[in-house]
Amino acid sequence: TCPTQRTNALTQRKPDPTPIEVFLAPLAALARKRPEIEALVFWGDADGWPATPSEALESEEITFYAEGLLEDGFHLLWTIAALDSSPDLPDHIRLQFWQDDGPAPDSLPKGWVALDSRRWTAP
Repeated sequence: TCPTQRTNALTQRKPDPTPIEVFLAPLAALARKRPEIEALVFWGDADGWPATPSEALESEEITFYAEGLLEDGFHLLWTIAALDSSPDLPDHIRLQFWQDDGPAPDSLPKGWVALDSRRWTAP
């Protein structure tokens, strides 16, 4: 390769993150910082929200899983949850997905606090 090609490759700007990537960035950062963190996935529908998650995701799966669903038009409320006895220590991430005009996600169960939480409403 000629020096000009190498210079161009070094000076090319990384593309700006998409709105979905910006929305999920705190989860990606937490997954890098705490690779043992898991996400619990909940699905809401016209009947409401289940008390138990439908599945658990490993840290490296979280943003990939969520990004695909957001691109497909799902809504999401994510919450980084901690036990109220250890309010500064992230325990897990809650991913609450729904479509259309489903009911709002339930709040955290007793004994849990939200360290951060954000909501995505599909366009």
